[in-house]
Amino acid sequence: MADPKDIVIEFIQSKSKQKSKFYFNDLAALFPEMKMRDAKKIINQLVSEGVLEYWSSGSTTMYGIPGTGKQAATEGED
Repeated sequence: MADPKDIVIEFIQSKSKQKSKFYFNDLAALFPEMKMRDAKKIINQLVSEGVLEYWSSGSTTMYGIPGTGKQAATEGED
């Protein structure tokens, strides 16, 4: 089996033309055999390593690659 972190990154990059931010459930669905808690650990590791970042609208939290998406320019990111 491929490294779970690589699976998440490849998924996000493959969808980057359509979307830049993903809900936790979108990413957890990549690992149907895994408990949600274990999937959360993988995603949180990617965030702590700086590979992914949290994005919050105030009512929901999403994940994306730093510096991507429509909000990047308005949030002072390059």
